[in-house]
Amino acid sequence: MRALLLSLLLLLPLPAAAEQVVLGLSRDEVAITATFEGSDILIFGAVKREVPVIDPGSLDVIVTVAGPSLPVTVRRKGRVMGIWANVASAEITTAPSFYAVATTGPLDEVLAASEDLTHSITIPRAIRALGGGIEGTRAFTQALIRIRAGAGLYQVLEGAVHIDQDTLFNARITLPANLTEGDYRTRIFLTRDGRVVDIYETRIGVKKVGLERWLYNMAHERSLLYGLMSLAIAIAAGWGASAAFRALQR
Repeated sequence: MRALLLSLLLLLPLPAAAEQVVLGLSRDEVAITATFEGSDILIFGAVKREVPVIDPGSLDVIVTVAGPSLPVTVRRKGRVMGIWANVASAEITTAPSFYAVATTGPLDEVLAASEDLTHSITIPRAIRALGGGIEGTRAFTQALIRIRAGAGLYQVLEGAVHIDQDTLFNARITLPANLTEGDYRTRIFLTRDGRVVDIYETRIGVKKVGLERWLYNMAHERSLLYGLMSLAIAIAAGWGASAAFRALQR
């Protein structure tokens, strides 16, 4: 009898979350052209409620956008007999080529550390390094974050998510010009008192088009032809510059 009751309970539908994210994007695809100088993505949505929230606590929204992840080798330079050379290195197992995290408030207030550990929301958690517990490796990871943050590839945007009446929210993420082609994973976390109550995930496609796509395909699929074409262009440019210089001297 107990086994029958347990089977019936398992067949019952699970209760819907009290609060859910309904999301929209200003665009779900970014085209990289020869004149591409970056782009803004507007992420907007609403909080859908099945029942009124009792004792709601503090409602916050966290938005993350992550580019394709790749392994990275980080090297440290130092003086060896008066010459600058690589003296140490660390292997980063996987690091997103781009990562932005936008929040409604200070990150340490809207997200509990245990939730960050579970969902890998902050930038350090999104990066995995070999021997991540070693202090030396942690220093290399911090160096990678600092370098990519300076290039606009890693962004922490506290207060960039605007929420109205605990229902409507929006955030604007700026994508820099030096983007890596691929799918950009976009996640929206709804939190109350730092605890994640709902997650929504979608993708933004970033790809080269036009001349950029043609050159990229030729370089990877017809490398010999691409090399010969590059050599011919260099020769023609050098000859043209030399001819113009001689004409100006006459």
